[in-house]
Amino acid sequence: MPPALLESGASHLRARLAAPRPLLLPGVADALTARVAADVGFEAVYASGAGISNTLLGLPDVGLASVTEIVDQVRRICDVVEVPVVADMDTGHGNAVNAIRAVRLFERAGAAAVQIEDQVFPKRCGHFAGKEVISLEEMCAKLRAVLDERLDPDTIVIARTDALAVEGADAAVERADAYAEAGADLVFVEAPPSRELLAALPGRVSAPLVVNMVEGGVTPLAGLDELGEMGYRVVLYANTALRAGLRATAEALAALRRDGGSAGFLAGLATWDERQRLVGKPEIDELERRYTAERDPGEA
Repeated sequence: MPPALLESGASHLRARLAAPRPLLLPGVADALTARVAADVGFEAVYASGAGISNTLLGLPDVGLASVTEIVDQVRRICDVVEVPVVADMDTGHGNAVNAIRAVRLFERAGAAAVQIEDQVFPKRCGHFAGKEVISLEEMCAKLRAVLDERLDPDTIVIARTDALAVEGADAAVERADAYAEAGADLVFVEAPPSRELLAALPGRVSAPLVVNMVEGGVTPLAGLDELGEMGYRVVLYANTALRAGLRATAEALAALRRDGGSAGFLAGLATWDERQRLVGKPEIDELERRYTAERDPGEA
């Protein structure tokens, strides 16, 4: 059942981001994965637009998921975890007016932070080829609209630029600085293609930076400690859990089809009790004991 926060998720997340150590942020695409991430101790989770498109629709991250489809999934995630949720709202799903509607929808769903990017709508995964970006001026106007019109001034706004692959490093840094000047709390320069540029960006951008680690993507992989030493404040693994689950599901179903049963791979399955604990069955049982009146044995 939905837990109650003693303070807003946005306030809690702001306090955490002020701490010296960088935040390790796992991506989740559904409520169950969010529960698992919180259960193993993550301090916040990232509702991945790509992950939601993959999981909910079975489609690639090319802007096909609607704002309401993503918001509905974010609401489900927020409903079951106490930790703050950072929500990917892609481009804001249109122009500045669309972005205003989007940020309010995500806030009402429970998001503590939103991320908006400067790709042309419909967007595509930041590690795909063929990206396009809107003008710097249009993105700054869209960003100001989100900042001015959000419902809660504490809601954290992350501004992402995909200009690195389109316009080069200098233009990406210019955009990042402009987005920070417009009021973004954090800036996300997507897909640095080399370790040298990855290490250089925090010193070139006048704002706290988010970095995205995508296994097999454009950016070289680095760990939390190394990225923290470079100067990154948030280290995002947007779809690691999804891809691990995808591989495990494929292997389990292949074995089931091959063997005609599951006895041979029980060690690879969550136990019955583990499953029920992670979906909150003991809490539901306690609520039923507390609030469900006992029936009279003679009652029909």
